[in-house]
Amino acid sequence: MAAELSREVRQALRDIYYEERTGRGQAALALLEKASSAGDGDATCVLARCYCGRQYVWIGHGFPEDDDRAIRFMHRAVEQGSALGVLVALRSGELTPELERRMRFGSLREALEEAIELAESGDAFSQYVVGNVYFWWDFLRIDGKDRDSFPSHGAFKAYLKENISKCEDWFWKALRGGMYFAANNLAHYYEKGDEDIIAPHPEKVRDLWRISAEYGHPLHQAVYADELTKEGRKADALRWYQAAADGGHPGAWYDVGRCYFNGEGTAKDAARGVACFQRELARDPLHTGANNLLGKAYLQGDGVRQDYVSAYRHLFTAYDKQGSTWGVFYLAQCCFNGWGAPQDYGKALAFLDQVGWKNAEADYMRGYIHARGLGVPEDIPRGVEYLKKAGDFEKAREELRCYKKTLFGKWVRRR
Repeated sequence: MAAELSREVRQALRDIYYEERTGRGQAALALLEKASSAGDGDATCVLARCYCGRQYVWIGHGFPEDDDRAIRFMHRAVEQGSALGVLVALRSGELTPELERRMRFGSLREALEEAIELAESGDAFSQYVVGNVYFWWDFLRIDGKDRDSFPSHGAFKAYLKENISKCEDWFWKALRGGMYFAANNLAHYYEKGDEDIIAPHPEKVRDLWRISAEYGHPLHQAVYADELTKEGRKADALRWYQAAADGGHPGAWYDVGRCYFNGEGTAKDAARGVACFQRELARDPLHTGANNLLGKAYLQGDGVRQDYVSAYRHLFTAYDKQGSTWGVFYLAQCCFNGWGAPQDYGKALAFLDQVGWKNAEADYMRGYIHARGLGVPEDIPRGVEYLKKAGDFEKAREELRCYKKTLFGKWVRRR
């Protein structure tokens, strides 16, 4: 194929990678499907990446992850004569000797040279693909070399260092051109280095997320916000969470809502937080954090009218569908008191058994259930032990007054 991307591929790359927040991902996918069917190997190559999952394409596009389909497209891209397709198939472990024989290049080096020509013309996706050749050591197979090709181990290491280090410049070009995934590999390159060949430079990583965030990529706006949160710069973090949410990054409305609901980096505004949680759940009804905090909001009437039924539903969704134990104390309260669910002491105790942190009210409920034999065999000594553990919790102190110790040291119920 000529070392020039088609108009369709250039448009799709803008919508999928370079300007992804515009929300045209699905239209770009359809455009690639059509171009691929017409024989455009580069379109087929990009299409393969679209079906490879969140490791290769922004989750906000909502593309289905389909490994079998991705592999079929990789093979087709090679057969259709795409140099990028050859390198992507090589990187993915799909360029078998048989498939290599079917490619339209005289050698892997020839395919790389054409990809470099595309990269030098300024295409960020091509720059990213070329960067990966050096980052992942694919140049060894392309050049047909290994340790035995060199007179000494030192010469081999010098060859490796010369080639591996090329990835840095290519990834920076790709990132500046809009290929935000290049930042992920650059981060690994700086954090870890490469064996004893490339020294790590972890101090460079933080700037990557800031730069990519400033370029407008929702994924890295959320990542940068997480970093700012860790540093305690919560007001700045909220600003970037908001940018990520406005750009359509999944989960970002929850982060914005959490900041307002808890007063992190801003004045507490529970009602605004609730609205953000509801917006997140409109996108993903199973979102763990949004269900948990919205459940808490309904349970306590914080930012929304108190509604035990809604509280239990959201908390139980996070617990049952996503395996989250964050809200087990609140679920225990609901079952213990009959709030939004039938009163069920056995179920309450099952939730309480998962409360692994110090909680006076949880100890009170445990003590009450065991001492009175509600849903479990009566065990007054065990119940009293929990009630004492609850300390100054008023209900626990009241319940303790219902029991006394006999002369023989046995705990019994007062008559």
